[in-house]
Amino acid sequence: MPRSKKQNLNKDKPPILSRRRISFQAVKGTKDILPEEQPYWDFVRDTVRKIALEYSFGRIDTPIIEDTNIFVRGVGSKTDIVEKEMFTFKDRGGNSISLRPENTAGIVRAYIENGLANKPQPLKLYYLGSMFRYDQPQKGRFREFHQFGFEILGAASPASDAQMILVASNILKALGLSHFSIKINSVGCTLCRPAYKETLVNYYQGQTSRLCTHCKRRLKTNPLRLLDCKEEKCQRLANNAPALIDSLCEECHDHLKEVLEQLDELQIVYSLSARLVRGLDYYTKTVFEIWPEKTKGQEEGSQIALGGGGRYDNLVKDLGGEATPAVGFSCGIERVIMQMTESKIEPPSLRKIHVFLAQLGELARRKALVLFENFRQNGIIVSESFSRGSLKSQLKVADRLGVKLTLILGQKEALEGTILLRDMETGVQELINRDKIVGEVKKRLEKMRRKI
Repeated sequence: MPRSKKQNLNKDKPPILSRRRISFQAVKGTKDILPEEQPYWDFVRDTVRKIALEYSFGRIDTPIIEDTNIFVRGVGSKTDIVEKEMFTFKDRGGNSISLRPENTAGIVRAYIENGLANKPQPLKLYYLGSMFRYDQPQKGRFREFHQFGFEILGAASPASDAQMILVASNILKALGLSHFSIKINSVGCTLCRPAYKETLVNYYQGQTSRLCTHCKRRLKTNPLRLLDCKEEKCQRLANNAPALIDSLCEECHDHLKEVLEQLDELQIVYSLSARLVRGLDYYTKTVFEIWPEKTKGQEEGSQIALGGGGRYDNLVKDLGGEATPAVGFSCGIERVIMQMTESKIEPPSLRKIHVFLAQLGELARRKALVLFENFRQNGIIVSESFSRGSLKSQLKVADRLGVKLTLILGQKEALEGTILLRDMETGVQELINRDKIVGEVKKRLEKMRRKI
């Protein structure tokens, strides 16, 4: 039997899509920064910008994607970051691209590529941005995370190392964090480090069965990393390992001594940590980390550093530039904010809302829109809920916001050119000429500030 005309029309229709609800979630290891969290982020960013300006650092922003070889050559091909943690892919041209796992290598690439060595040296730079590492997500560790960092390129003096530690310390203090410790060490240079590595490997010979799987591999590829392994059995061995500081050449020894003298002069409290080596190959001489104070009941090994850094005198040359001494540090913004919340530190409310504008009726809404704009132009932050028709529901919003003053504009007030001002603490209401309301609110807010 031939198909009917109706059947022929239907045969080319697209299939009906399933109405089953699809639930999407953020990619594992990433998170949304919600509006109520933003004051913390603004506080951190604003503090970093302010202190950067005070110390004459200029802002630099580099791409979040870089040629993979920048990290292989700069960070180190045998580091955990390059071997296990980078997000690497081929672009359509077949080039190997990586999401930046850290920012120092990218800044050095920008320094070379843009001829920044020709500017007056030393060059002081700072940054804020996202980094990416394929790490097991856990408290304080994300696959997309954010850092602020400071770099000084073209500075060989130990005073620059001390200034980096000072800047990091001052930023944390400005954020309200005072309970932290600074650990410092020297990882030597290309002259004295090879002999120490040989001494370290000799120490571990015959004890490999007591090492974790990762450290057995590191013993062959990156023996310094055995010193800061978090596995308890590896820590026991590391505690008795020869100290790198005892193998420093005269130059590295004198450099560390001067850095410590500078810190003493600045009255910065620190502790020498013989096992501190950091996880990137580009470090030379000074390395340091900043750790939060251990809280009551916190498990051993559950702490994570707020930040760290050190000197990297060979990195510019390794990436194709002229030999350039440099030093820097970075801090994890998520970790800093987590420490702030655990310490019950609230950011200053730079946009504290003290006034709410409520309206009732179409005419009142139109007048309220104009009035809202008048307040904005006069520098007074006002909240509103124009989408709500009920006065009761608007007043509930005002109550939740904890405002001091609520302005109520109804149909009668809109016609008469007045507005009702309610003091939310006392409940007292007063009818005021609408043309004078901005000045009246300014006067009352100033009076409230003087009381505080």
